[in-house]
Amino acid sequence: MTIPMDNGLSEAHPTRILAIETSCDETAAAVIDDGRRIRSNVVASQITLHQQYGGVFPEMASRAHIEAIAPVLQRAMSEAGAPWESLDAVAVTKGPGLPGSLVVGVNAAKGICLARDLPLVGVNHLEGHIYSHWLDDAPITRLGGNPFPLLALIVSGGHTELVLVRDHGSYELIGYTVDDAAGEAFDKVARMLGLGYPGGPAIEQVARSGNPARFKFSRPRLDKPFNFSFSGAKTAVLYVTRRFGGMTDGKLSPRVPVADIAASFQESVAEWLVEKTMRAAELYDVKGIVVGGGVSANRVLRERLNAAAGSRQPSPIMVLFPPLTLCTDNAAMIGAAAHFAYLRGQRDDLDMDVLPDLKIGA
Repeated sequence: MTIPMDNGLSEAHPTRILAIETSCDETAAAVIDDGRRIRSNVVASQITLHQQYGGVFPEMASRAHIEAIAPVLQRAMSEAGAPWESLDAVAVTKGPGLPGSLVVGVNAAKGICLARDLPLVGVNHLEGHIYSHWLDDAPITRLGGNPFPLLALIVSGGHTELVLVRDHGSYELIGYTVDDAAGEAFDKVARMLGLGYPGGPAIEQVARSGNPARFKFSRPRLDKPFNFSFSGAKTAVLYVTRRFGGMTDGKLSPRVPVADIAASFQESVAEWLVEKTMRAAELYDVKGIVVGGGVSANRVLRERLNAAAGSRQPSPIMVLFPPLTLCTDNAAMIGAAAHFAYLRGQRDDLDMDVLPDLKIGA
């Protein structure tokens, strides 16, 4: 049974949840009250560990999670000022993600549940990005008492999905990438341009001095109207760099117009994301658009989507972005999603397995 919520929130049904997130390369734990208030939100990043590889090295990621999980949990509980006896449940990301990374978080959550006699709530990582909009000042309330249906655009290093959210826990996947995720494409293009990892922030920074109109990357043709493809644009970047001398012995030719390529690629990705998101929003007549995932921090994407939604006729549509601290992977969003699952009566057994290829609304 779904419990009705006021303003999409939950003050009438208090919960305190310890949440754990280890789906990729961040070891995170948070304590969340009522699916909204962040009492603590601790993230141990592995960026410096993986920079030498230009991307996440799965085996190293899982080992780093093992080393970090206990200190991160201890810090989250300490900063929250929450005794173990005050917890109602433990939530953890069960998928999608890297198998070895997911196992560390799930096993930690199971151990706590067993030791403290607490219920376990497994959470879809993608659902967590959607529920980042319910946290703290709860931007979701700007959509009114009932924010549904919503359109969620999830864009990160591993995901690019358009999800129709009909209600709490009710999802329909209407579009997804058929190859690289948007964030993954940013990482690969940044590597081609010698900009380092993570690629999204690096490209955004250098693109500020570039000409976004210098290169035009062709839009891929796809059978389904709301699917995405970024591999073609990524390959086009490679050809452009080679035209100007490319990479030799690990060094990029000084003739390669890095800033212009970065700006043009960023503009193309933002254009494709915005165009399909707006078409889907109009078709499904949603009350608002929520954006989540690491790429949601991109300034150009924010500007283009806000402009397109604000100029929509006959009436504008509201677009919500999470605060920058909640764009990338974190446990607070997992705790927010778990709150609503907990109220719906979800309880998972201690034999719950990780689901690296878990989908949402498929």
